[in-house]
Amino acid sequence: MENAYADRMKEASLMYTEAVGWISAAILALTISRQVYTQWRTRSIGGISRWLFIGQLAASAGFVIYSALVENWIFVFTNFYIFLTAVLGQCIYSRNKRLAATRKNMTANNAVP
Repeated sequence: MENAYADRMKEASLMYTEAVGWISAAILALTISRQVYTQWRTRSIGGISRWLFIGQLAASAGFVIYSALVENWIFVFTNFYIFLTAVLGQCIYSRNKRLAATRKNMTANNAVP
């Protein structure tokens, strides 16, 4: 009987642990998604480094592999999502950089000497 109680307590503890992990993953995913959306919407590259996304890609890929090896599916999902946002962020950064260069060239060509 004592073992049954201990098993239920362990199961409840794991359930709460999983809930904390998934809630934290959701908060992180929403935060990063908002940053990428803001960058896309404003078409700005101000304050954002290309190396941020490159580092994020490398770290996230490593964390996905590590998380899978230790069979932590919360972190597999979270780190894979972060990896995808880094890819999207890099694409948006490149687009915004091209747009900024185009605007600069147009302004320079329309300038009166």
